[in-house]
Amino acid sequence: MKLDQPPEACDCIIAMGSHDLRVAEHAAQLMLAGWAPLLVCSGGLGRLTRNMWHEAEARKFARIARQMGVPFNHIMIEDQSTNTGQNIQFTQDLLQSKGCKIRSALLVHKPYMERRSLATALKVWPEISYNVSSPPIAFSDYPNTTISVEELIQVMVGDFQRILVYPQMGFQVTQEVPQDVMKAYEELVRLGYTRSMLKVKNNGRNAS
Repeated sequence: MKLDQPPEACDCIIAMGSHDLRVAEHAAQLMLAGWAPLLVCSGGLGRLTRNMWHEAEARKFARIARQMGVPFNHIMIEDQSTNTGQNIQFTQDLLQSKGCKIRSALLVHKPYMERRSLATALKVWPEISYNVSSPPIAFSDYPNTTISVEELIQVMVGDFQRILVYPQMGFQVTQEVPQDVMKAYEELVRLGYTRSMLKVKNNGRNAS
């Protein structure tokens, strides 16, 4: 799920909203390091934040970026999206409405969302090139005061399932899944880590 791509210079950094504010910090650090001249913070209230916050994810992200030193006029806010596909589609719409034509973007998300965010972007907005990055945090260090180990595993299983089933629904491009990874996923499902999963017939077991 984590692709470990090194950052590349691009036209725009897209900070994809979530319940983890460390994503905003990482996006701001990449912006301040000069990897792109523009930062788009994308996210309204999604499945993990609609019961946590009253303020849009993008606005929280933008405030963090400004506090870290990213100039106000180098930040755009897209605060209506509620899922990964909308993050990309609504960001594209925003940039086009402002007359911003970009050819490349650096997607910034949680470590376990790298693959799914890239697969989604390649489906929704395939005309530009992408790189993907996330906060450099090991799995063992990822839980904190707001994200427990239990929640982390539950969400990861749900996101992995989406990698399997979303291509069949037309939401993202197909990803190759090694057999050992599939077995690990099925074992976690057997152990009951199903709270964040979609209700589908085969849970993606026939996906490639």
